[in-house]
Amino acid sequence: MSPLIQYMINQGVPQETLIFLLMLPIVATIIAFSRQIVGIRGFGIYTPLIITFAFLATGLKYGLIFFIVIISVGTLMRLFIRRFRLLYLPRMAIALIAVALAILTIIYFGASTQRTGLITSSVFAVLIMITLVEKFLSTQVEKGGKGAIFITIETLILSIICYFVASWDLLQIFVLSHPLLVISLAVVINIFLGKWTGLRLSEYFRFREIIKNIEIPKKKRSGKI
Repeated sequence: MSPLIQYMINQGVPQETLIFLLMLPIVATIIAFSRQIVGIRGFGIYTPLIITFAFLATGLKYGLIFFIVIISVGTLMRLFIRRFRLLYLPRMAIALIAVALAILTIIYFGASTQRTGLITSSVFAVLIMITLVEKFLSTQVEKGGKGAIFITIETLILSIICYFVASWDLLQIFVLSHPLLVISLAVVINIFLGKWTGLRLSEYFRFREIIKNIEIPKKKRSGKI
């Protein structure tokens, strides 16, 4: 373990806090890579980052339950209250109230069935996921229901991948032993990603017919030569 990290732990800083902070550059880099190189859209960089750490705090199983309930209830409430033609902020507040009641119902169910995972889940992680309702609903307005669902699925898949990376024990030991190396590598990789001007992998798939049509004339010209 790095002497700096060991000193902070000896001074009372929770090891989990240090792991979360040192995993943040890695998770952010993975999200940036998936966007710039792979072409996964998702909800930017902040949303999958927050969902990843919410899953780390609640556990993947219960985190997925909370996530699905939050998104589902938020969507149903949007469809229900739009007929009343309310202004945006009051409409969003009502949706958040409904989501909060749904989460309370889940916690009550956990208490009545002695499911300790539901009862002891981090309330701050759940509250953070609740705030994603506004992002999801605004995306529904901008891109339609189908587009919002696809982006949400991409965000969820990316968050799950990042969760498994961040919860990898060997990687956690490595970041605690070499924190400066991890941060430096993350900065270097992101500088490279920031200068990337090539096509994304998803774009090769989307525009494969156009690329083929471009490559065929090139081969014909090279054959004549």
